[in-house]
Amino acid sequence: MPAALPLQDKVAVVTGAAGTMGRATVQALRADGCRVAMVDRAEAPLRELEAAHGARVAGFACDIADPEAVASTHAAVRERFGEVDILVNNAGVLTNNKLEATAAAEWRQVLAVNLDGAFYWAQAVVPAMKARRWGRIVNTGSLAAKTGGLTAGTAYSVSKGAMGALTFSLARELAGHGVTCNAIAPAYVRTPMVTAQLSAGQQAELLRQIPVGRWCEPEEFAHAVRFLASPLSGFITGEILDMNGGLLMD
Repeated sequence: MPAALPLQDKVAVVTGAAGTMGRATVQALRADGCRVAMVDRAEAPLRELEAAHGARVAGFACDIADPEAVASTHAAVRERFGEVDILVNNAGVLTNNKLEATAAAEWRQVLAVNLDGAFYWAQAVVPAMKARRWGRIVNTGSLAAKTGGLTAGTAYSVSKGAMGALTFSLARELAGHGVTCNAIAPAYVRTPMVTAQLSAGQQAELLRQIPVGRWCEPEEFAHAVRFLASPLSGFITGEILDMNGGLLMD
């Protein structure tokens, strides 16, 4: 008989699933045997992804900045697949505005999506993880948290710094319950968030600074997610895994 897949029948929630990194993560977890709940604000791409992946993957439109929307979406995921084993807090918005150019509404939106949504989803899924004494939370951080943002704006950099603190807090709180919480801090993944928001000159200058001389590929990010979600990664918690091509070594 063929060997069982490493995450056979585990239920995973991936937020920001319709984006480039989200799509790659859904594909990776699906390949490892997961049933995947794709969460995103954009409904049309979710229906497209459902058609591509089949019945073991389902899309759920949700504004993760709204705690009531998260609660109702979580209930729908449980009804479809059962309790959540793996949470990938991947949804996020990027802004490049620095302090004086950041409007109050922009500040609130970035923190609400990048930080509050992760908190609300963790709050929803953790009780069942604790009850079963197994769970994985993987948060998407950023190099910006350590550098103050090379090109990213103030609100984005602060939101990712806070995501690191949330990761540490949940890791400490949940370690004794069989639940791990880690983060991945990528830099300049090949996504529209990078290619569309940076000028050709900025892109060329960044590539000169990155020792490996290229962008991070979405599939590389997804590979890191599946590693941290693995049953064999249970002794890793409270870790922020840098993926920046050598741009920052510490």
